[in-house]
Amino acid sequence: MTDYYTSGEFAKRAHVSVRTIRYYDQQNLLKPSARSKGGARRYSDADFAKLQQILLLKYLGFSLGEIRGLTLGASDRRRLLDSLQIQRRLVEERIEEMTAVEAAIDSTTQTLEAGKPVDWSRMLELLHRSTMTQSLKTQYQNATNISARIRLHRDYSMNKEGWFPWLFRQLDLTPGLKILEIGCGNGELWATSRDRLPEDCQVILTDISEGMLADAKKEIGEDSRFSYDQCDAAHLPFADEEFDLVVANHMLFYCDDIPQVLNEVRRVLKKGGRFCASTYSKR
Repeated sequence: MTDYYTSGEFAKRAHVSVRTIRYYDQQNLLKPSARSKGGARRYSDADFAKLQQILLLKYLGFSLGEIRGLTLGASDRRRLLDSLQIQRRLVEERIEEMTAVEAAIDSTTQTLEAGKPVDWSRMLELLHRSTMTQSLKTQYQNATNISARIRLHRDYSMNKEGWFPWLFRQLDLTPGLKILEIGCGNGELWATSRDRLPEDCQVILTDISEGMLADAKKEIGEDSRFSYDQCDAAHLPFADEEFDLVVANHMLFYCDDIPQVLNEVRRVLKKGGRFCASTYSKR
Protein backbone atom coordinates (compact mmCIF):
# COMPACT_ATOMS: atom_id res chain seq x y z
CA MET A 1 0.00 0.00 0.00
CA THR A 2 2.68 2.46 -1.13
CA ASP A 3 0.13 5.22 -1.86
CA TYR A 4 -0.84 5.44 1.80
CA TYR A 5 0.75 6.56 5.07
CA THR A 6 0.77 4.58 8.28
CA SER A 7 -0.66 6.30 11.35
CA GLY A 8 2.85 7.13 12.51
CA GLU A 9 3.94 8.57 9.15
CA PHE A 10 0.72 10.55 8.82
CA ALA A 11 0.98 11.97 12.34
CA LYS A 12 4.64 12.89 11.89
CA ARG A 13 4.02 14.75 8.64
CA ALA A 14 1.04 16.58 10.19
CA HIS A 15 2.97 17.46 13.39
CA VAL A 16 0.39 15.82 15.66
CA SER A 17 0.58 12.76 17.87
CA VAL A 18 -0.45 9.27 16.80
CA ARG A 19 -2.78 9.31 19.78
CA THR A 20 -4.56 12.35 18.29
CA ILE A 21 -5.00 10.60 14.94
CA ARG A 22 -6.45 7.52 16.61
CA TYR A 23 -8.74 9.65 18.76
CA TYR A 24 -10.14 11.50 15.73
CA ASP A 25 -10.87 8.12 14.16
CA GLN A 26 -12.70 6.95 17.28
CA GLN A 27 -14.71 10.20 17.32
CA ASN A 28 -15.76 9.73 13.66
CA LEU A 29 -13.95 12.91 12.65
CA LEU A 30 -11.15 11.53 10.51
CA LYS A 31 -11.56 7.98 9.32
CA PRO A 32 -8.59 6.36 7.53
CA SER A 33 -8.95 6.10 3.77
CA ALA A 34 -7.99 2.43 3.90
CA ARG A 35 -6.76 -0.34 6.15
CA SER A 36 -4.05 -2.95 5.70
CA LYS A 37 -4.88 -6.63 5.57
CA GLY A 38 -4.07 -6.73 9.27
CA GLY A 39 -6.48 -3.86 10.00
CA ALA A 40 -3.90 -1.10 10.50
CA ARG A 41 -5.00 2.43 9.58
CA ARG A 42 -3.77 3.88 6.29
CA TYR A 43 -4.13 7.57 5.31
CA SER A 44 -3.98 9.35 1.96
CA ASP A 45 -2.88 12.84 0.90
CA ALA A 46 -6.53 13.90 0.80
CA ASP A 47 -6.80 13.10 4.51
CA PHE A 48 -4.40 15.96 5.24
CA ALA A 49 -7.04 18.40 3.95
CA LYS A 50 -9.63 16.95 6.33
CA LEU A 51 -7.17 17.13 9.23
CA GLN A 52 -6.41 20.76 8.35
CA GLN A 53 -10.10 21.63 8.63
CA ILE A 54 -10.40 19.89 11.99
CA LEU A 55 -7.33 21.62 13.45
CA LEU A 56 -8.39 25.06 12.18
CA LEU A 57 -11.90 24.70 13.58
CA LYS A 58 -10.46 23.58 16.91
CA TYR A 59 -8.21 26.64 16.91
CA LEU A 60 -11.23 28.86 16.23
CA GLY A 61 -13.04 27.46 19.26
CA PHE A 62 -15.25 24.69 17.89
CA SER A 63 -15.80 21.63 20.05
CA LEU A 64 -15.22 18.19 18.54
CA GLY A 65 -18.97 17.58 18.71
CA GLU A 66 -19.61 20.74 16.69
CA ILE A 67 -16.93 19.81 14.17
CA ARG A 68 -18.49 16.37 13.75
CA GLY A 69 -21.73 18.02 12.66
CA LEU A 70 -20.06 19.99 9.88
CA THR A 71 -19.51 18.95 6.30
CA LEU A 72 -15.82 18.10 6.12
CA GLY A 73 -14.37 16.81 2.92
CA ALA A 74 -11.67 16.88 0.28
CA SER A 75 -12.96 14.30 -2.15
CA ASP A 76 -12.52 16.66 -5.10
CA ARG A 77 -10.93 20.01 -5.89
CA ARG A 78 -14.24 21.88 -6.03
CA ARG A 79 -15.34 20.61 -2.64
CA LEU A 80 -11.98 21.47 -1.08
CA LEU A 81 -12.06 24.92 -2.68
CA ASP A 82 -15.55 25.59 -1.28
CA SER A 83 -14.36 24.57 2.17
CA LEU A 84 -11.22 26.71 2.03
CA GLN A 85 -13.18 29.77 0.90
CA ILE A 86 -15.57 29.40 3.83
CA GLN A 87 -12.66 28.90 6.22
CA ARG A 88 -10.99 32.04 4.88
CA ARG A 89 -14.12 34.11 5.43
CA LEU A 90 -14.41 32.78 8.96
CA VAL A 91 -10.76 33.60 9.72
CA GLU A 92 -11.15 37.11 8.24
CA GLU A 93 -14.17 37.77 10.46
CA ARG A 94 -12.35 36.43 13.51
CA ILE A 95 -9.44 38.79 12.72
CA GLU A 96 -11.87 41.72 12.49
CA GLU A 97 -13.45 40.73 15.80
CA MET A 98 -10.10 40.37 17.58
CA THR A 99 -8.88 43.69 16.16
CA ALA A 100 -12.00 45.37 17.58
CA VAL A 101 -11.43 43.66 20.93
CA GLU A 102 -7.83 44.88 20.97
CA ALA A 103 -8.92 48.46 20.25
CA ALA A 104 -11.56 48.35 23.02
CA ILE A 105 -9.02 46.98 25.52
CA ASP A 106 -6.46 49.64 24.59
CA SER A 107 -9.05 52.40 24.93
CA THR A 108 -10.22 51.18 28.34
CA THR A 109 -6.62 50.74 29.53
CA GLN A 110 -5.69 54.28 28.49
CA THR A 111 -8.75 55.63 30.29
CA LEU A 112 -7.83 53.83 33.51
CA GLU A 113 -4.16 54.88 33.32
CA ALA A 114 -5.21 58.50 32.83
CA GLY A 115 -7.42 58.34 35.93
CA LYS A 116 -10.52 59.16 33.92
CA PRO A 117 -13.99 57.64 34.43
CA VAL A 118 -14.39 54.29 32.71
CA ASP A 119 -16.44 54.36 29.52
CA TRP A 120 -18.81 51.53 30.34
CA SER A 121 -20.19 51.52 26.82
CA ARG A 122 -16.76 50.33 25.64
CA MET A 123 -16.83 47.64 28.31
CA LEU A 124 -20.23 46.51 27.01
CA GLU A 125 -18.73 46.40 23.52
CA LEU A 126 -16.03 44.11 24.88
CA LEU A 127 -18.69 41.85 26.34
CA HIS A 128 -20.51 41.78 23.03
CA ARG A 129 -17.34 40.95 21.14
CA SER A 130 -16.56 38.18 23.60
CA THR A 131 -19.88 36.49 22.84
CA MET A 132 -19.48 36.53 19.06
CA THR A 133 -17.86 33.10 18.92
CA GLN A 134 -21.16 31.22 18.84
CA SER A 135 -22.53 33.32 15.99
CA LEU A 136 -19.35 32.67 14.00
CA LYS A 137 -19.77 28.95 14.61
CA THR A 138 -23.37 29.14 13.41
CA GLN A 139 -22.23 31.04 10.33
CA TYR A 140 -19.68 28.38 9.46
CA GLN A 141 -22.22 25.60 9.95
CA ASN A 142 -24.81 27.38 7.80
CA ALA A 143 -22.31 28.25 5.08
CA THR A 144 -20.88 24.74 5.03
CA ASN A 145 -24.29 23.09 4.80
CA ILE A 146 -25.60 25.41 2.10
CA SER A 147 -22.41 24.89 0.07
CA ALA A 148 -22.97 21.14 0.31
CA ARG A 149 -26.53 21.51 -1.01
CA ILE A 150 -25.40 23.78 -3.85
CA ARG A 151 -22.68 21.27 -4.71
CA LEU A 152 -25.26 18.46 -4.91
CA HIS A 153 -27.31 20.48 -7.41
CA ARG A 154 -24.21 21.37 -9.42
CA ASP A 155 -22.79 17.85 -9.59
CA TYR A 156 -25.91 15.69 -9.92
CA SER A 157 -28.73 17.77 -11.38
CA MET A 158 -30.07 16.62 -14.76
CA ASN A 159 -30.83 20.27 -15.56
CA LYS A 160 -27.77 21.29 -17.60
CA GLU A 161 -28.61 24.98 -17.30
CA GLY A 162 -27.92 24.93 -13.57
CA TRP A 163 -30.43 25.53 -10.81
CA PHE A 164 -29.81 29.22 -10.12
CA PRO A 165 -29.69 30.42 -13.77
CA TRP A 166 -32.86 28.39 -14.45
CA LEU A 167 -34.69 29.85 -11.45
CA PHE A 168 -33.55 33.39 -12.30
CA ARG A 169 -35.03 32.97 -15.78
CA GLN A 170 -38.37 31.91 -14.27
CA LEU A 171 -38.56 35.22 -12.38
CA ASP A 172 -39.10 37.00 -15.71
CA LEU A 173 -37.72 40.30 -14.38
CA THR A 174 -38.62 43.61 -15.97
CA PRO A 175 -37.22 47.10 -15.32
CA GLY A 176 -38.29 49.02 -12.22
CA LEU A 177 -39.30 46.09 -10.02
CA LYS A 178 -38.92 46.15 -6.24
CA ILE A 179 -37.99 42.62 -5.20
CA LEU A 180 -37.79 40.87 -1.83
CA GLU A 181 -36.07 37.53 -1.24
CA ILE A 182 -36.82 35.80 2.05
CA GLY A 183 -34.23 33.30 3.25
CA CYS A 184 -31.61 34.43 0.74
CA GLY A 185 -28.85 32.15 2.06
CA ASN A 186 -25.47 33.07 0.59
CA GLY A 187 -26.98 35.10 -2.28
CA GLU A 188 -26.03 32.60 -4.97
CA LEU A 189 -29.25 33.22 -6.94
CA TRP A 190 -28.25 36.83 -7.59
CA ALA A 191 -24.47 36.42 -7.68
CA THR A 192 -24.66 33.98 -10.62
CA SER A 193 -27.02 36.16 -12.70
CA ARG A 194 -26.32 39.69 -11.51
CA ASP A 195 -25.40 40.87 -15.02
CA ARG A 196 -28.93 39.90 -16.18
CA LEU A 197 -30.68 42.00 -13.52
CA PRO A 198 -32.20 45.23 -14.94
CA GLU A 199 -30.26 48.25 -13.71
CA ASP A 200 -33.23 50.05 -12.17
CA CYS A 201 -34.48 47.10 -10.10
CA GLN A 202 -34.24 47.23 -6.31
CA VAL A 203 -33.56 43.96 -4.45
CA ILE A 204 -33.79 43.49 -0.68
CA LEU A 205 -32.26 40.24 0.57
CA THR A 206 -33.33 38.95 3.98
CA ASP A 207 -32.34 35.99 6.12
CA ILE A 208 -32.78 35.05 9.75
CA SER A 209 -29.04 34.30 9.90
CA GLU A 210 -26.65 37.24 10.18
CA GLY A 211 -23.87 34.98 8.93
CA MET A 212 -25.77 34.11 5.77
CA LEU A 213 -26.34 37.80 5.02
CA ALA A 214 -22.63 38.45 5.50
CA ASP A 215 -21.89 35.70 3.00
CA ALA A 216 -24.43 37.13 0.56
CA LYS A 217 -22.84 40.59 0.74
CA LYS A 218 -19.42 39.12 -0.03
CA GLU A 219 -20.78 36.88 -2.79
CA ILE A 220 -22.62 39.73 -4.58
CA GLY A 221 -20.09 42.49 -3.89
CA GLU A 222 -20.63 46.21 -4.22
CA ASP A 223 -23.92 46.86 -6.04
CA SER A 224 -26.28 49.73 -5.22
CA ARG A 225 -29.29 47.70 -6.38
CA PHE A 226 -28.98 45.39 -3.37
CA SER A 227 -29.69 45.97 0.32
CA TYR A 228 -29.81 43.51 3.22
CA ASP A 229 -31.99 43.02 6.29
CA GLN A 230 -31.77 40.38 9.02
CA CYS A 231 -35.31 39.31 9.89
CA ASP A 232 -37.70 36.41 10.41
CA ALA A 233 -39.87 35.65 7.36
CA ALA A 234 -42.84 35.28 9.70
CA HIS A 235 -42.48 38.91 10.81
CA LEU A 236 -41.30 40.99 7.85
CA PRO A 237 -40.34 44.59 8.77
CA PHE A 238 -41.80 46.09 5.60
CA ALA A 239 -44.87 48.11 4.70
CA ASP A 240 -48.05 46.68 3.18
CA GLU A 241 -48.03 46.31 -0.61
CA GLU A 242 -44.37 47.33 -0.92
CA PHE A 243 -42.99 44.72 -3.36
CA ASP A 244 -43.69 43.66 -6.95
CA LEU A 245 -42.07 40.25 -6.45
CA VAL A 246 -41.24 38.05 -3.44
CA VAL A 247 -38.88 35.09 -3.84
CA ALA A 248 -38.59 32.08 -1.50
CA ASN A 249 -35.97 29.70 -2.88
CA HIS A 250 -35.73 26.35 -1.07
CA MET A 251 -36.66 27.87 2.29
CA LEU A 252 -40.36 27.45 3.13
CA PHE A 253 -39.84 23.94 4.51
CA TYR A 254 -37.53 25.42 7.16
CA CYS A 255 -40.26 27.70 8.52
CA ASP A 256 -42.07 26.72 11.73
CA ASP A 257 -45.30 28.44 10.69
CA ILE A 258 -45.67 28.40 6.91
CA PRO A 259 -49.21 29.92 6.89
CA GLN A 260 -47.91 32.91 8.87
CA VAL A 261 -45.03 33.36 6.42
CA LEU A 262 -47.45 33.23 3.50
CA ASN A 263 -49.69 35.80 5.21
CA GLU A 264 -46.67 38.11 5.50
CA VAL A 265 -45.78 37.55 1.85
CA ARG A 266 -49.33 38.42 0.80
CA ARG A 267 -49.29 41.52 3.02
CA VAL A 268 -46.07 43.00 1.55
CA LEU A 269 -46.97 42.18 -2.08
CA LYS A 270 -48.58 44.84 -4.24
CA LYS A 271 -51.90 44.05 -5.85
CA GLY A 272 -51.07 41.93 -8.86
CA GLY A 273 -47.63 41.20 -7.45
CA ARG A 274 -46.01 37.77 -7.84
CA PHE A 275 -44.69 35.22 -5.37
CA CYS A 276 -42.08 32.74 -6.63
CA ALA A 277 -41.47 29.76 -4.31
CA SER A 278 -39.28 26.79 -5.20
CA THR A 279 -38.77 23.40 -3.62
CA TYR A 280 -37.18 20.05 -4.42
CA SER A 281 -38.66 17.82 -7.09
CA LYS A 282 -37.77 14.61 -8.93
CA ARG A 283 -38.07 16.66 -12.13
